[in-house]
Amino acid sequence: MLKAVNIHKRYGQLHVLKGVDIEVNTGEIVSIVGSSGAGKSTLLHILGTLDVPDIGQIFLNNTAVHSLKGKKLAAFRNNNIGFVFQFHHLLPEFSALENVCIPGWILGKRKKDVEKEAANLLKILGLGGRLDNKPQALSGGEQQRVAVARALINKPAIVFADEPTGNLDSQNAKELHDLFVQLRNDFKQTFLIVTHNEELADMSDRILHMKDGLIMTE
Repeated sequence: MLKAVNIHKRYGQLHVLKGVDIEVNTGEIVSIVGSSGAGKSTLLHILGTLDVPDIGQIFLNNTAVHSLKGKKLAAFRNNNIGFVFQFHHLLPEFSALENVCIPGWILGKRKKDVEKEAANLLKILGLGGRLDNKPQALSGGEQQRVAVARALINKPAIVFADEPTGNLDSQNAKELHDLFVQLRNDFKQTFLIVTHNEELADMSDRILHMKDGLIMTE
């Protein structure tokens, strides 16, 4: 489903990614681990089209993502990619339901259809009774579940998660781990996760180790 070849990225004199190759299959949970500065988040942002490589090719569902630009790239991203970050980035003036709906509305889907799907997702994620609550009325774990629902609303091919449990306590972190596995099992959802959390990495189908801008072979 996802294939990247020879990804290089520099920031000034700093060579962050030094020729990364990676493949992820449909329905896999793959974790990327490594020390700070290894290039994990940079790689995730490039694969998720939030940044561009200096050299390299990225293919997602047989689309040459590296060749897309502007509105075509934005539309492809919104259709095919979901994001979950350490900080949930929910909009405080909107309810949980509205926050989840936003990517669907941007895509131009019917308002009622998006709201129905968002409510269903929040129910699946254990937040069926919290649809009208704004973020400040939700716990940290609940806010992160809203962010997961938002990532799933457009039925993405893959969800990229950057330290998704980094801002959660151990109980909420474990619940989020279990949720990712449930979504993979029930819906064949694909995840690529950058994490320092060993328990989350151990629940993955594969663990990739990054060091000095490269994925290390076993």
